Amino acid sequence: MRRAGGELGYDLHITRRNFWADDDGQAITLEEWLVYVALDVDIEADPQNPGPENYVIASHPDRWPLRWHRRRGEVYTKNPDDLVVAKLVQIARALNARVLGDDDEIYGIDPSDPLVFERR
Repeated sequence: MRRAGGELGYDLHITRRNFWADDDGQAITLEEWLVYVALDVDIEADPQNPGPENYVIASHPDRWPLRWHRRRGEVYTKNPDDLVVAKLVQIARALNARVLGDDDEIYGIDPSDPLVFERR
């Protein structure tokens, strides 16, 4: 299947948990996130929302926001376009995580096309 879309307020989550909203499971720590963003030239601090958890994909025409969520130990974004989905899959691979949609679909299952997803 290809990317789900069109839903109002639909999030994608970079997570290590079985389901993104689970209370338990391995988290992506703020320290890990900060190390990653320091090495990725496409990502910059969000000047509109200062703080260590707020970044943007600076290479995206809209400077797309990425947020680290303390309680869930994940990185997420809202209503991503295809460019953002591809970047999320790249980030997830680097963080030994995966990209899950709100409806529990897994992105990045096809190494040649990050927009392909599978519903669980």
